[in-house]
Amino acid sequence: MELRPALARALADVGPRLKSLRTERGVTLATLAEATGISTSTLSRLEAGRRRPSLELLLPIAQAHQVPLDELVGAPEVGDPRVRLTPQRVNGNTVLPLTRHPGPLQTFKMIIPADRRTPEPCTHEGYEWLYVLSGRLRLVLADHDLTLAAGEVAEFETRLPHWFGSTGDGPVEILSLFGRQGERMHVRARPQPGGKTRPHRP
Repeated sequence: MELRPALARALADVGPRLKSLRTERGVTLATLAEATGISTSTLSRLEAGRRRPSLELLLPIAQAHQVPLDELVGAPEVGDPRVRLTPQRVNGNTVLPLTRHPGPLQTFKMIIPADRRTPEPCTHEGYEWLYVLSGRLRLVLADHDLTLAAGEVAEFETRLPHWFGSTGDGPVEILSLFGRQGERMHVRARPQPGGKTRPHRP
């Protein structure tokens, strides 16, 4: 069976990599053969590229050298999935952007200090969804003055006069999803008895 070019190149590189690793450590073929149970002739052909590498051969060699199997076959590095959070200070709040790429919807984690409790309503384009992680959030929205506890959610158009902060009892930690052009969050509904639906609570 003919190998794909990329796979053929990767296999061709295994032999020189094995030889380089062995010689850098000052290990002879005989010593490696004793440690792995693989004959010196097989090891020699493997390093010279005259023997196709297999898992049965590479695993004992990796164990003998105490290196990951990836290092022997030159596997590409896997991208780091962690989000590198860079806290920012915005109007006295600590804001951590959770969205790594630009787009219509942006997600933030916010920590609001206890002393941010004087309402200063504002308006702007967009739509916002708030989820209280901890503490008590005061939300002033048009004519409403609400207090949200941990686990409660609010969503509203930001063209309405609005402000949110602490009740003064302590800091508040929230998640905020914001759509600049008024994009709304899509909340999956689940059926109720009788065929009706209701919003799914997070």
